[in-house]
Amino acid sequence: MTMTAPGTTASTTYDLGPAAALSCRACGHRTALAAEFACPQCFGPLEIAYDFPKVTRESIERGPKSIWRYKDLLPVPSTVEQHPNMDPGFTRLVKADRLGAELGIRNLWVKDDTGNPTHSFKDRVVAVALAAARELGFTVLACPSTGNLANATAAAAARAGWRSVVLVPASLERAKILMTAVYDTELLACEGNYDDVNRLATELAFEQEDWAFVNVNVRPYYAEGSKTLGYEVAEQLGWRIPAQTVIPIASGSQLTKVDKAYGELMSLGLVDEAEYKVFGAQAAGCSPVSTAFREGTDVVRPQKPDTIARSLAIGNPADGPYVLDAVRRCGGAITDVTDDEVRDGIRLLARTEGIFSETAGGVTVANAKKMVESGQLDPDADTVLLITGDGLKTLDAIEHQVGPKATIPATSKAVREVLGL
Repeated sequence: MTMTAPGTTASTTYDLGPAAALSCRACGHRTALAAEFACPQCFGPLEIAYDFPKVTRESIERGPKSIWRYKDLLPVPSTVEQHPNMDPGFTRLVKADRLGAELGIRNLWVKDDTGNPTHSFKDRVVAVALAAARELGFTVLACPSTGNLANATAAAAARAGWRSVVLVPASLERAKILMTAVYDTELLACEGNYDDVNRLATELAFEQEDWAFVNVNVRPYYAEGSKTLGYEVAEQLGWRIPAQTVIPIASGSQLTKVDKAYGELMSLGLVDEAEYKVFGAQAAGCSPVSTAFREGTDVVRPQKPDTIARSLAIGNPADGPYVLDAVRRCGGAITDVTDDEVRDGIRLLARTEGIFSETAGGVTVANAKKMVESGQLDPDADTVLLITGDGLKTLDAIEHQVGPKATIPATSKAVREVLGL
């Protein structure tokens, strides 16, 4: 499945920083950098192979307070930050003692990616995809999305002055539809679920040669943006890798790339060699990867999603098998929780740490609770939870659970009566 970028040939060379080639994750075949996502030998998924320059902690720390401080570890041009972009990343790492006390984890941190420009981690991956797409010669930024990616793609294209086309399921949360449409993108609501929308995007990627579908024909570049979560966590912990990281699973790419980031940091000598575990979190209404993990199989069977966690509702996750490989290799686990537990997780994080997460964050918190109770998470080990999106995007999930304690007359007597003062 080769997609040559507009105006290029197979011999075209690109300035994509340390990116050296595309490498098949299945058979290891290497091919030149291009707009390709499937191996020409076995049709396995492609990812970026690197020839990293000398990178030091000091050189990174001198960089901008965005993902571009790690540009020497990403498939982007050396001048990437000079183009108009959203400058995502370097979000806060919160020491979550009150949440840790509730969960029974003694040393707990929350990586709060709600602080990105469009309030989710997707700003990271889109920024890398846009930088690569520009270098590859594309002129339109596009995506199929469960919501957060739609927001990030539309905003990044607007900032860059690009046309954008965004495809979403018609059942998507109203807030995410509005948060995408406001950027004046060409937004199309499609019948069916995300997997239906993704198939449509793949067809269009072959038909519209100047469209860069961030998570289809430029997916190998796009996916590398998730590594910056792992880089930042390690840097913010004082250049060390946490013993345990809990990560929500949609396509599964985020977990595999955080795992990749930890490995790269060790191989480059930026952190000490250390054992670590990654843990995956899913919602029970869309749990193909956790089901495969629980059953001890390597086959991730597709499911029809039925969950309030729509940002994770990918029934046929592209990176599912690679998630299983990563988690099993390091001794982690993958679990799932009910929608009611997701709501409880949202409220628990808000009540203890003042962080309002979308449903994916509720999935992460609730699964962390479940894994502590089952003995899968070590309560004494340093643990990081990835919170990847803002709760304002999914207000419908908790609108019937929270609200005023009472409606009262505007008198002090009424306040005392209601509060028992």
